[in-house]
Amino acid sequence: MAACSRGLVWPPFDLTTARGAASWPRRRAAIRCCCAGADSEPRRRLSRAAAVAPERAEEWRIDGNKPSAAAPGRRRASLTAMPPLPFPAPRSRRQFKQQDFYPRCTPRGPAPQSRDTPPKRDTGIASEKEWGINLPDEAVKESGINEDGSTWYRESGEDIGENGYRCRWTRMGGQNHDGSTEWKETWWEKSDWTGYKELGAEKSGKNAEGDSWWEKWKEVLYQDEWSNLARIERSAEKQAKSGVENAGWYEKWWEKYDAKGWTEKGAHKYGRLNEQSWWERWGEHYDGCGFVLKWTDKWAETDLGTKWGDKWEEKFFAGIGSRQGETWHVSPGGERWSRTWGEEHFGNGKVHKYGKSTTGESWDLVVDEETYYEAEPHYGWADVVGDSTQLLSIQPVERPPGVFPAIDFSSAPPPKDAPPGMPPSSPLDGVD
Repeated sequence: MAACSRGLVWPPFDLTTARGAASWPRRRAAIRCCCAGADSEPRRRLSRAAAVAPERAEEWRIDGNKPSAAAPGRRRASLTAMPPLPFPAPRSRRQFKQQDFYPRCTPRGPAPQSRDTPPKRDTGIASEKEWGINLPDEAVKESGINEDGSTWYRESGEDIGENGYRCRWTRMGGQNHDGSTEWKETWWEKSDWTGYKELGAEKSGKNAEGDSWWEKWKEVLYQDEWSNLARIERSAEKQAKSGVENAGWYEKWWEKYDAKGWTEKGAHKYGRLNEQSWWERWGEHYDGCGFVLKWTDKWAETDLGTKWGDKWEEKFFAGIGSRQGETWHVSPGGERWSRTWGEEHFGNGKVHKYGKSTTGESWDLVVDEETYYEAEPHYGWADVVGDSTQLLSIQPVERPPGVFPAIDFSSAPPPKDAPPGMPPSSPLDGVD
């Protein structure tokens, strides 16, 4: 359909009408077991937790919860720069109305050419190299008109503040002769005397068909006031909206790392296509000492009243832990079907499995089965340091002798057990 060709793609779920209980796939009885080693796939997976949750890829049509892809392996102890390990899907290089902005002439050099295309869904957080941020060393303020009547502008500068704060920035944009097509892009880098460094970009655009989009990307380096550890955080927000139908989507991705191996990753997603809507949230938490928590919650609905969803969670430490989940469906008339399941892993080759459904299914048994889970992130502190060379190279304002940075200890340390916007409690609280 037209929306697909402009960056607005079909939803990740099979948004058909009601599905009966019989259509839900069954739990798998066996799980291959091994330690989290170098042969794990270099992508986020359901870590076999969802292998027991009733779910089929062809029904949900999700490519998986996609964080950064990197070479597999255990967490590295050194901070040796690694080869660039870009995130899974590069941003689209498809040209979109580029002829409206192609520069004809400019008094100081090439005019800014629009790089703006609608963001693509489920592409995670882009790398520094993909954004290609290049800030000039001097202030610039210029604009121009091309032969076809399209206009452009570019300006850059530097802002100075207290505590050694400095922000270098560049803004650019343009539009066609009647303003129906427009693009804007901003780059920046920030630093201060506390060691804080930030590299970021934001862009937006629209076309003559009424489609619009917006994207923001940022990575940050700072020293945690409470643990005194260096931390790197990366995030991306993306959205697109169709101008010809009731369709659009929004995604927020984040990753957080510290120098002792603590890692948090997650995403929130929403989309709509005419009468169909869907949501998805997932998270991964590693404490750097062997404890891991992973969870996923996704659901969809139609304007006719049909709703369905699936969620699961796993917690492990030293080979001992649990998994639990629920699959559910609500018909337009309000009739609800659900199946809940759980596993207790004792660390001795014994696994207690239990579950039930609203149609009378139930099971409760102990089986001989090894335990498999990923105790370490496949992309960790050493990897993100190696891929953040531009962030690390930001130079702060020189600090005068005898002047020390002001650090605010008045606020409580942020909790590490919940992603932004999520309560610290489990997303599966209340599941039997």
